Amino acid sequence: MVRIHGVFLRLLAPAAISFSCALAVAVPTAGYAQPGARGRVEAATPGEVRAQKTLDAAKRFGAPGVYAFLKSFPKGADLHMHLSGAVYAETFIAEAVKQGLCVMPVPAVSPNDPPGTPPSPVGQNAVRFVAPGAAGCPDKSVPASSVLTNQPLYDNLVDSFSMRAYVPTQGNGHDQFFATFSRYGGLKDVAGQWLDEVATRAAAQNEQYLEIMQTPTFSNAAKLGAQIGWPAGSEKEVSHATLAALRDKLIAAGLRSEIAVDRKELADAKAHSVFSECQQILYGNNRATESKPGCGVQIHWLYQVLRGNAPQQVFAQTLLGFEVASADPDIVGINFVQPEDGRLSMQDYHLQMEMLDYLHSVYPQVHISLHAGELAPGLVPMEGLRFHIREAVELGHAERIGHGVDLMYENDPAGLLKEMAAKYVDVEVNLTSNDVILGVKGTDHPVAAYMAARVPVSLSTDDEGVSRIDLTHEYVRAVEEQGFTYRDLKQAARASLEHSFLHGESLFAAPDDFHRERTDCSGAIAATSNPSPACQKFLESNEKAAAQWELERRLAGFEQNAAGPLARNSVITK
Repeated sequence: MVRIHGVFLRLLAPAAISFSCALAVAVPTAGYAQPGARGRVEAATPGEVRAQKTLDAAKRFGAPGVYAFLKSFPKGADLHMHLSGAVYAETFIAEAVKQGLCVMPVPAVSPNDPPGTPPSPVGQNAVRFVAPGAAGCPDKSVPASSVLTNQPLYDNLVDSFSMRAYVPTQGNGHDQFFATFSRYGGLKDVAGQWLDEVATRAAAQNEQYLEIMQTPTFSNAAKLGAQIGWPAGSEKEVSHATLAALRDKLIAAGLRSEIAVDRKELADAKAHSVFSECQQILYGNNRATESKPGCGVQIHWLYQVLRGNAPQQVFAQTLLGFEVASADPDIVGINFVQPEDGRLSMQDYHLQMEMLDYLHSVYPQVHISLHAGELAPGLVPMEGLRFHIREAVELGHAERIGHGVDLMYENDPAGLLKEMAAKYVDVEVNLTSNDVILGVKGTDHPVAAYMAARVPVSLSTDDEGVSRIDLTHEYVRAVEEQGFTYRDLKQAARASLEHSFLHGESLFAAPDDFHRERTDCSGAIAATSNPSPACQKFLESNEKAAAQWELERRLAGFEQNAAGPLARNSVITK
């Protein structure tokens, strides 16, 4: 990948030199050199060279061979994951049977829908869950339990809740992807079980940390927002003073009463999952008890705000999110969700960034990660591709950008890349999601441009249940489709923890310089290393540094063992 881009840059006309300089290649070249501090290149270690050779050998067996090699590769964190979207359809079906739900064709209008609700079918034979009435399942529906003896209906459910078997008719699966969420919306919340599933899957792939997006209850905030309304004359622009007055009104009307509700919801999810047992297993007196796999995965929450609503509701919910994150250390930040190309999302994008600009000034300690640039030509007018990422960084104070796909259509993309690199704004790259939703993949994807400009990049899944993937699949895709080397993968894994919202300081002395630890923890970390007393004290006070130290230990072990089980298999090394 680097050599191809190198040739391209040498053929550029003089007028393009300023842009090519902004994309000064930082992706490792032959020999696997890797950037350390800005301007310094670090030579590959023997373990990294050995791992690259094994990766090259694995490629001969295609994507399955690369997957087998990378499954045990230490991946750090998945920073871009929606909880309900991470659950596989089969889990939803089993739960619907337990809850006694019904299955109804999507084109049919549910008795609970308002009169005049139009059907919204996407794909053939689409179905959804609905709750039974007093007399049982509504007309044109059947009990969910019937799927246990009806394979075609079972298949329809899996296909309706995911991208399995979906064939796009207009170049992408945008509508199918986003339609899946409402189809299993009839389920009662069993977030604890969902956490078990995603944590167990993460542990099996050598992940350490999940930063999971979830939307707690905000009905009171939405009600208050509607009652108070949006300030007249602020339809396009809104000042800090106007938002401050609106905040005061919402808080005076009782918005903070929902903080305790939301904290309890998220805490209950963990309390009804494997994590309620992990503390006893890991720290209690019963140390002989075998811990469950998910116990090795740490989880924090990101508070989801629904950007597709009216501005008064978006502001009220965002304010609630900032308040909850300020009160609960387990909620480490906020994020805006729902399709970025939606009518209100597009119409009010600038307004929403102004809301964040104000709220960041009031709650500067609350972290912000934003979906921005999850757009492509044709999905919105070309003018809609010009400014979303930049405003998310400059007005929205985003420390991380989710997707960032429309980068090259932004005004002055070279300047934007330079700014993001200077501010160490990480890009959460979701390769499969970008392909199935937007139809963007291969050389059309901007990940190479981000890497060339030394913008931090981490790999994530977005909605692994809907896409029917896992994080290892995304690492494989980065190798197969984007030409990632072993050291690129290692850099991405390290960046995932460096740019996580884990509490405390980083293990490393400078941002994104993974070759120089802080003084207390300096020195090589081997697979069998234990931290010094001074380092141990530092790690106990900084959970981010502790996670990073553990990642370095796992990476050392992976490379020491010739990069995993495939390296010991004569088939792959011949």
